[in-house]
Amino acid sequence: MTALNRRTLLRGTSAIGVGLALAPAFGSSALARSARRGPGQVLANRPVLTHGIQAGDAVDGSVSLWTRVDRPARLRVEIARDPSFRRILRSVAGPTATPASDLTGQINVRGLPTATDLYYRITAADQHDHRRSSEPLVGRFRAGLGRHDGHRPIRFIWSGDIAGQGWGVNPDLGGFRIADAMRAANADFFLSSGDNVYADGPVTETVTLPDGRIWRNLVIEEKTAVAQTLDQYRGQYKYNLLADNWRAFLAETAIVAQWDDHEVINNWYPGQVLVGRAGFPDGTRVDQLAARARQAFHEYIPVSPVSPDKVGRVYRKLSYGPLMDLFILDMRTSKDPNTTGLETVADGGLLGKEQTAWLLRELKASKATWKVIANDLPIGLVVPDGSNQESSSNGDPGAPLGRELDIAYLLTQIKRLGIRNHVWLTADVHYTAAHHYQPDRAAYQDFDPFWEFVSGPLNAGAFGPNTLDATFGPEAVFQAVPPRASASPLEGYQFFGQVDIDPRTKQLTVTLKDVEGRALFTQRLDPEPR
Repeated sequence: MTALNRRTLLRGTSAIGVGLALAPAFGSSALARSARRGPGQVLANRPVLTHGIQAGDAVDGSVSLWTRVDRPARLRVEIARDPSFRRILRSVAGPTATPASDLTGQINVRGLPTATDLYYRITAADQHDHRRSSEPLVGRFRAGLGRHDGHRPIRFIWSGDIAGQGWGVNPDLGGFRIADAMRAANADFFLSSGDNVYADGPVTETVTLPDGRIWRNLVIEEKTAVAQTLDQYRGQYKYNLLADNWRAFLAETAIVAQWDDHEVINNWYPGQVLVGRAGFPDGTRVDQLAARARQAFHEYIPVSPVSPDKVGRVYRKLSYGPLMDLFILDMRTSKDPNTTGLETVADGGLLGKEQTAWLLRELKASKATWKVIANDLPIGLVVPDGSNQESSSNGDPGAPLGRELDIAYLLTQIKRLGIRNHVWLTADVHYTAAHHYQPDRAAYQDFDPFWEFVSGPLNAGAFGPNTLDATFGPEAVFQAVPPRASASPLEGYQFFGQVDIDPRTKQLTVTLKDVEGRALFTQRLDPEPR
């Protein structure tokens, strides 16, 4: 457990000590016992699971389960259909968590039932004395649909941007204010659309709002400065898991995660060398930071090994039966440098040639009704990086230039391959919006109409709105933005989106929700025939 600021520790005891509650919404005696234990609690010299549990990429009979322990220990998981664990479906020995992975471990389980709620119980046995085992932590995940499970509806939520702009874990709010509303959505899974942590965003004990209210943060050593070392990057994830209600949410809602920039540093791209960046020595190579950040990301977020490669690939496709395939993109690893975006030659811009070919190949092969594409950077919004551009849009309303050339190629190929019913979900800009792209309004017209929905932040400063670039004909059908930049979560401008797919009508419905879970906007989409 990382060292905590003493005054913060004393003020936040209920959030970080014995009283750190898991408190899932489902009930059982095992879950009640889980709720009484928190980070660092010692149980008679037995191993302790220090930062809760998570399930990731729960699809088609498989899942990746995660935890962290306080010492080297062998992990084990049991899976059952009921929270009392009267009948164990699977008992799987996992890896030994060691300091090499910061004492984290993932257990990949296959051959599970589909389309049902499953409960899991993780324990850890001391490396040197297996008779000394931890108390279990118990969670739940909703098993994904299999290829024949077209009769069950799908519901998932998405958003991004956690603990940014100095708004961190607030013990007065149970951690992250929005987590309770997300938990109440009872989603099949949570798509985390990037900025899972703010590695470049230190926090202070208190922040005074314009109206005089005081925001309080828990503070650990790793959150007092920008992350540069591997341990500092690891500390960003440990910090977020100090939030009571966030751990409770993750214990009962499987996560599907992608990354964006703040897992490393704001607006980063491969090959970048930092000069004049606060907190970093001039000459710092971002590739070195990104390698450490990537390792921490994979250590602390359960990602299935569906697409392993030598650099720990983030992009992947997850299939949710005949109703939906989910395509998770990585718009960072192959990104070109941020420029004004006015180049006249395409160069793979955001996705790179390999990922672009993979996406088109998998979209063409998909038999699912809906193809949901999770893009961590928005398509039509101008996202400045000083005088340069961070995303694909360049602010020029004319024909595609710069990274827009790559987006134009992708959209045109989707049209020519006859791929129907693609919907794009993103975050990044810290407000929520619904954008409809229509070639009749566009400077570039060789594509089919489509929707892109924006949500976030989860617990960060709220901003917006950004300028819409007219190249691909977007219309802001809806948007909700704060009255000032970097509005705090106390002011309410935090958002998540919800997607529901009806198995009978095949309709896909997107609902944009606020910090209390109230519906702000709903768009129902009818599927087009293949």
